[in-house]
Amino acid sequence: MGQLGRFTLTGGEVHDVTEARGLLIGIDTEAVVADKAFDSDELIDFIREGKAKAVIPGRSNRLRERRLDRKRYRDRNLIERFFCRLKHFRRVATRYDKLAQRFASFIALAAAAVWLGAHIA
Repeated sequence: MGQLGRFTLTGGEVHDVTEARGLLIGIDTEAVVADKAFDSDELIDFIREGKAKAVIPGRSNRLRERRLDRKRYRDRNLIERFFCRLKHFRRVATRYDKLAQRFASFIALAAAAVWLGAHIA
């Protein structure tokens, strides 16, 4: 099962790829698996500089295609299943909290509960 390593909160209008580089700094890994939304030359170059493999499918408008390790890309389902488990916590799924700090605290708590295998409804 996937686990939460790091996260950051942004406004709804901010694209995820803008935060990816900052979240990857200092993480030692063999591969970074992500969906098409993270297909950015800048991010892929950053991942490769860290000696990791970028397992990110190319967007349809990409001029220069890259190879995709489909076997490793299947592991992305772990990420999706983790987010699905997080959303079982109604407070995360509906974002009842008005303050970002409280919402972030509950995401961390929910992630810990998922990691521990607790089934709190």
